[in-house]
Parts: sequence; structure tokens; C-alpha cells
Amino acid sequence: MIFGLSFSAYTTLHVVISLVAIFAGLVVVAGMLKGRRLDGWTSLFLWTTVLTSVTGFGFPFERFLPSHYTGFISLAVLAIAILARYSFHMVGAWRWIYVVTAVTALYLNVFVLVVQLFLKVSFLQPLAPTQSEPPFLIAQIAALLAFVYLGYAGIRRFHPQTA
Repeated sequence: MIFGLSFSAYTTLHVVISLVAIFAGLVVVAGMLKGRRLDGWTSLFLWTTVLTSVTGFGFPFERFLPSHYTGFISLAVLAIAILARYSFHMVGAWRWIYVVTAVTALYLNVFVLVVQLFLKVSFLQPLAPTQSEPPFLIAQIAALLAFVYLGYAGIRRFHPQTA
């Protein structure tokens, strides 16, 4: 039992929150590329991404894993994104800081998604059983390059009106 939920129910809850966060994040980044704020989607993205990281720490563990470091990095990045968006209203340098941190938070969610896909999806497992094989590395490099481009394009195109 984790917080009163069976392991299976807790895992399902964590996965659903993660998928909502990724979907909302993709909508937010698409909005950035069109120069649109999408305030409701942004709130959904940021807070479900926080919940994704927080619930990730609820799983039992015996030692610190790479997923824990990813969770800490994600929470630090999200703290900056939330400050940039809600406290500093994306004014001045806070605009590009918000874009970079929001895109980074989404990337970290996708990074973990790729890891989980190669661990759990039966036709992907044999392609990268230790997650050091070329198919896994290619998938992660492709995701990284896509998000570097999205961050760059977001900085260039996202010029919201202040709140």
C-alpha cells in the first residue's frame, strides 16, 4: 500500500498524471510556437508535472536511482518556471527563462516516458534490454534534439502580453 492505494492503483494514478502532464505540456508548447499563452493549459501542465515528480518519490526504493535525480531536477526546473510565470509574469528575461524551464520540464517527462516505453513495451524491450543499445540512445537523442529546437523556437516566437 502506498498512501492508502494498492501498488497497482498508485502506479496507475502516477501514469495517468504523467500522461496528462505530457499532453498538456505539448499543448502549451504548441501555443508558445504560435505566440499564445494558453493560461488554463499552462496551469494544468505545470501542476500535473509537479504532481508527476512528487508521486514518483512515493514508490518504494532501497537506494537512490537515476529517476530520483530526474525528479529533483524536474522540481527545481518547475519551481523556476512557476516563479517566472506567476510571480514575474514573464516580463523581460523571465519570458525566455519561463520558456526554457517549461520546455525542459516537458522534456524530462518525455525522457522518462521513453525510458518506461523501452522497459515496459514488449516489442521495444528486446531492442534495448540494458537501455544502452543504439535504438534507445537514438530515441533519447531524437527527443533531446526535438526539445532543444522547441525551446529555441519558443524563445523566438513566444511574446505574450503581460498579465
